[in-house]
Formats: sequence, structure tokens, C-alpha cells
Amino acid sequence: MRALAPVALPMPSRRKFLQQTLAFSAMLPLRATELLSQQAPALSKSDALSKSDLSKSDEALVDEICLSSFRYFWEAASPDTGLVKDRSRADGLDPRTVGSIAATGFGLTALCIAAENHYEKRSKIEQRVLRTLQYFQTRALGENGFYYHFVDIHTGGRIWNSEVSSIDTALLLCGIIACREYFDDERIRKMADDIYHRVDFRWMLNGAGTLSHGWKPESGFIRWRWDTYAEHMMLYLLAIGSPNHGIAPQAWDAWQRPIYNFFGESYISAEAPLFIHQYAHAWVDFREKEDRFADYFQNSVRATRAHRKFCLELSHRFAKYSEQLWGITASDSAHGYVAWGGPPAMGPIDGTVVPAAAAGSLPFLSSECLAVLHNIRENYGKRCWKRYGPVDAFNPNNAWTNPDVIGINVGIAMLMAANLRSQFVWETFMKAPEIATAMGSIGFKSTGRSERL
Repeated sequence: MRALAPVALPMPSRRKFLQQTLAFSAMLPLRATELLSQQAPALSKSDALSKSDLSKSDEALVDEICLSSFRYFWEAASPDTGLVKDRSRADGLDPRTVGSIAATGFGLTALCIAAENHYEKRSKIEQRVLRTLQYFQTRALGENGFYYHFVDIHTGGRIWNSEVSSIDTALLLCGIIACREYFDDERIRKMADDIYHRVDFRWMLNGAGTLSHGWKPESGFIRWRWDTYAEHMMLYLLAIGSPNHGIAPQAWDAWQRPIYNFFGESYISAEAPLFIHQYAHAWVDFREKEDRFADYFQNSVRATRAHRKFCLELSHRFAKYSEQLWGITASDSAHGYVAWGGPPAMGPIDGTVVPAAAAGSLPFLSSECLAVLHNIRENYGKRCWKRYGPVDAFNPNNAWTNPDVIGINVGIAMLMAANLRSQFVWETFMKAPEIATAMGSIGFKSTGRSERL
């Protein structure tokens, strides 16, 4: 496998870096599902907790994560367009107006969680959902149903020459579909259908067997494709299940699934941060399901175990890493935004801890991830637990603490916390008939395992 040179990038460059990282991931031989199942145990009681296993302090922590995250999505969004800021100061008010459609997708799902838990009046939440969907139905800039990645939250204007993004549009669609399945308002349902059904997934194939990362009016389609395991599983499910512009189920088989072996764990992965094992699972319930390649939930369990062991191995360099303090995924650093993590080690790892690494893995290694989050809240709370929950990143080995939170990291923490507590996002999103159709056409089947959250 290649070793990646340390790279620190300003925020506008982060998607390009991730695209290049994924595109050049080490291509290891494809192996059968049986290899994965033989070399790593199934989900055990120590890996995932059921709701009844959560202690009162666990329940309180999970609720605090969800409530503080909701504050971000409520306050860091335009009440007119519904667009959510890409990032904000962790302690609240922030004059920046750069938004992202990915953060907006997480934010729409956050509104469902908030309505279910009475964090705000349901009528106000529904009005925010309606305005957001109205914006995307009538005003949002895009091409063939796909939208620009970074936009001004008030004007909707394109920022940083950003691309019309396939993956970020998919994250947005997941939030839109979650709202469609949760709220009873017929206007929400009709607008959600209209937005989803006009996305031309066939166009995004651009004549190939796998989906492009995106398109720019100045240069056309981006040459990188979703052709190797990454966070894109929900993108393909949405594309295959689309009733108007669907792509063939064979596209699911067209992307490569390299097998990585680290710390006694074998799993499908890529040289990319931990979030690639989290994002699709925030909405799609892959538990007790497998296709002809893998059980993807178990795959994320193994990847998370390997990541935890990787961080513990680093404790000889960074003394604060421990069983109660670990986790690195794409985040801010003392030197800018970086895509870092492992195994294998990638990026300028310096002892920084990213709370979203553990929070976004809550359903996979529940006890271990809760231990990290309790530790951060109890022992680093004054320093790095603010209005919107934990800061995006901090270094416990020195004084560096990120003053910001980043919307997609806040989002994955909130959605996975909600899934741990009640499987709410899974149960809501999986009502979508298009997802069931797509999974059926691909050939997903039950694993017959009894271990469930």
C-alpha cells in the first residue's frame, strides 16, 4: 500500500484531496465474502449495545449529543433557504455564510430527530423543512437534478468554484427522503418526490459503468469516479432505486472492494479516513444483510476495531491516546483541514483526537465509543465541549483546540447517536420503497444473525 505524504489543506481543497485519495487507493485482490466472515468474528455483545444496555449516564450523553447537534442545524442555517453552514464557531454566533448541501442533508435528518424528541415545536420544524424543500425545488443552482457542493446559505450562490457533486447531492437526498418518510405533510412528500425523481443519475454515469464524482460548467465531468469502496453506497442505492432516471443494478458490482488486513481484522476499505465506513450507515440499515460481496455493517465493525487498535498503537508517540481517548477522521488540525487517519497511517498525525470518529461509530463499537465520549465530556468538557457539543478536533497532548465545528461531523455524530438510542434514522429512512427496491434488485439477503442493536 502507498504511504501518503503529510498534507494539510484549506477547507475548499478538501473534496479534491479526498477524491484523489480514493481514486488512487491501493487495489488489493477481490476476495469472497467467506474470507471476511472467516477472519473476523461477528458482532459480539461487547461491540454493540441494545437500547436496554444503555446506562442512565449513557442515555443522558446521547441525548446531549443529539440536542446540542440540533442547535447547530437550527441556528447555523438560513431560515429562508434552509441551507446549513459548512462550519461555525463551536460556541455559537458566527458571521460566515458558506453552506454545504451535505451539511443540509444531515440537517434535514436532524430536524426529524428533533421533532421526534420535542427539541423544538413541531410546527416550526415542519416550516423549516418546507422552506428548505421549496428552495431546492424552485431556486437551487445545479445541473440535471444535482446541486453545487458549496453555496452561500442566504443567496444560494456557488462558492469556491465548487462542483455539482454526486456524493453531496446523495447526502442531501438522504435528508430529503428521511423528511418525506417521517412527516405527514403532503406538501413535504410531494416536493421530496419531485426533487428526488428529477435527479438524472444516468447523466452522472457519463457513459461509463460507475458514477462520476461530479461536474463543472467550466470543464465538464470530473475524471474521478466512485469506482472503489468509499462512502458512496447510499449514492448507488438512490441511483438504482430511482423510478425516473435509475441506473442498472450491475453498477453496484462495478466498483472495487479491496481487502485490507490490519491488527487481525480483514475488511473492505480504502486509504481514506474513517468516515467512509460511517456515512452510508447513518441512513441505510445494513444490519443482518449482505450482498454477494460482504455484510457491510460487520465490515464497518471490523474497520472500526482496526482503527481503534491503530490509535492505541500510536500511544507510544502520543501519550494521551488510550482506550478512553482515540479516534481520527477527516477534520481540522492545527495546520488546516486534513484527511487523516488509518490504518494505514495517512496524513500528518500529531496526537489530535476527532470526537466524530467515535461518535460516528457508536452503532459499531458502542461501549468503546461511549467510553471515549464520556471521557471527553467529563475531563475535557470545559476546554472542548461547547454550545454545539464537542469541538471538531483537539489535541490532548498540547493546548491546541479547534474553535470550530464542521457540519458533516456534527451530523454523523447526531445521526449515529440517534440510531444507537432507538434506531430512529434507520427505521425512518428504510421505509423508502426506492431503497428496498434497489437492495432487492442488487441481491441483498438476510444473514440470519440475531445480534441487533
